[in-house]
Amino acid sequence: MNIKITPNNLARLEKVFEEAKYVLRFEKGTFTSGYCILEHKRVVVINKFLNMEGRINTLLDILSTIQLEQGMLTPESLKLYKQVLDSKAALSSIPDEPAAPPADEAAPTE
Repeated sequence: MNIKITPNNLARLEKVFEEAKYVLRFEKGTFTSGYCILEHKRVVVINKFLNMEGRINTLLDILSTIQLEQGMLTPESLKLYKQVLDSKAALSSIPDEPAAPPADEAAPTE
């Protein structure tokens, strides 16, 4: 999803989690993906050393992977959440490019 990297958009994404009763924590850690999700406790821990762009991209990644109760979201947050889900669906429907033939195969001769 193309979203501008602004403090306002970061706040909008954080609001979606807040309305869905998820606790966002920015902590120090060695997360290979930059975050950790504790789904049963509804806690999302994000690497505090990420810059604003990293935080926004991480929150977008998380939103596209977890299921939120849409009835808990305000219309503005629901619209943003659906945009994230739609962009994920659009990206997953793009077929991968066919693999190129190996370079060591010789062209057929007549």
